[in-house]
Amino acid sequence: MNLTYGIKDKPKFGQTIIFAFQQLLAIMAATIAVPSIIGNGMSQTAALFGAGVGTLTYLIFTKFRSPVFLGSSFAFLGSMGAAFAGAVSLEAGYMGLIIGSAFAALVYVIFALLVKFCGVEWINKLLPPVVIGPTVAIIGLSLAGNAIGDLTGGAVSASNYVCIICGLVTLFTTMYFSVFGKKMARLIPFILGIVAGYIVSLIFTVIGTRTGNANLIVINFSLFDTMQWVPDFTFVNALKGVKDIDGTYVATVFVAYVPVAFVVFAEHLADHKNLSTIVGVDLLKDPGLDRTLLGDGIGSFMGSIFGGCPNTTYGESIATTAVSGNASVVTILTTSILAILISFFGPFATFLATIPGCVMGGVCMTLYGFIAVSGLKMIQGVDLNDNRNLMVVCVILVAGVGGLSVSFGKISLTTVACALILGILTNTMFKSTDQAPNKEMPLQK
Repeated sequence: MNLTYGIKDKPKFGQTIIFAFQQLLAIMAATIAVPSIIGNGMSQTAALFGAGVGTLTYLIFTKFRSPVFLGSSFAFLGSMGAAFAGAVSLEAGYMGLIIGSAFAALVYVIFALLVKFCGVEWINKLLPPVVIGPTVAIIGLSLAGNAIGDLTGGAVSASNYVCIICGLVTLFTTMYFSVFGKKMARLIPFILGIVAGYIVSLIFTVIGTRTGNANLIVINFSLFDTMQWVPDFTFVNALKGVKDIDGTYVATVFVAYVPVAFVVFAEHLADHKNLSTIVGVDLLKDPGLDRTLLGDGIGSFMGSIFGGCPNTTYGESIATTAVSGNASVVTILTTSILAILISFFGPFATFLATIPGCVMGGVCMTLYGFIAVSGLKMIQGVDLNDNRNLMVVCVILVAGVGGLSVSFGKISLTTVACALILGILTNTMFKSTDQAPNKEMPLQK
């Protein structure tokens, strides 16, 4: 696709700050949601700091050639819950988060070594476009429910109708500037959409507050009452729980984290193949899948040390890159630095957290939709008149849209993982002997 800024391009300083802020808005809601869901006193600002550190680590390992931000991974929610549930003290639970993330990182290191010595051709054969395309589409479609849920009810106490109005203002403003925006406006449609949605939300909230009508209160300003001025880093609490760690607990954490790491590995492949089509460079070869795996794994571990949440490459970041046409790694680098700095400014971080869910739902309709569409674009060259290819796509789409997931005790295979596994099995069993291999990515100019 046509990019305004390629991987190695460096926008002007002022533009870079604005682009980075747009990336931060796209990933922030999900990044700080994970510690909120887990509870146990986990810090949202620490998770944001950890995401920034994790992304910096990823960029270093990938030689600053892969433009994607790493945020808190929802795939590890069950694992994190198990770490706290099996601990004899809260501090030991924090230590379990770090130990578990280390185990997950080890899985990535093993895969990276395997790729280093065996190459990536086996992955291309295992995951041809007929498999990876619909899987990427499912990543976007599996998030669709979250976007609509936020759009229709992401507010303090406002009615669904008010939420929908705020969300649709955000959505249509974003789409307008993405399609008709001139120069800079076309590069920051998400910022402009969020600003428009926030203004409408603020108007409703002021009217609702003045009239005592709770159905109009969209923005939750009470977040400032529990504002964290500085991040509460995970390792600080974890060190207090070292004395409560034993072999049985370590084994429990191992079982909770390692299987999920295999699932996230599959999503890592899908994300990087998708990003490759956007930037016009095969990232599995340059900088190399071994480097992206190491960056993701070690970056995730570094993020957990500070924020407790394992990180992963974010589809929201990839979609923002694609829609804005800005693939500059400098933008991602600046975003990671902004995340670290903002985590120490409690009022500003809290202000960003007051952006209503319905507003972010409007933005995410375009972000998640783009992920789905980009996956479908991958199968444009696949011959769907061949029933063998058709069945692979059918199985993945139905399993993914249908929400197929499997649990083994505290371990769960996500919908994306189940769809991908079924797709691989189907493609392997009925693979066409004349199936077209992956086409080489055109090198970026």
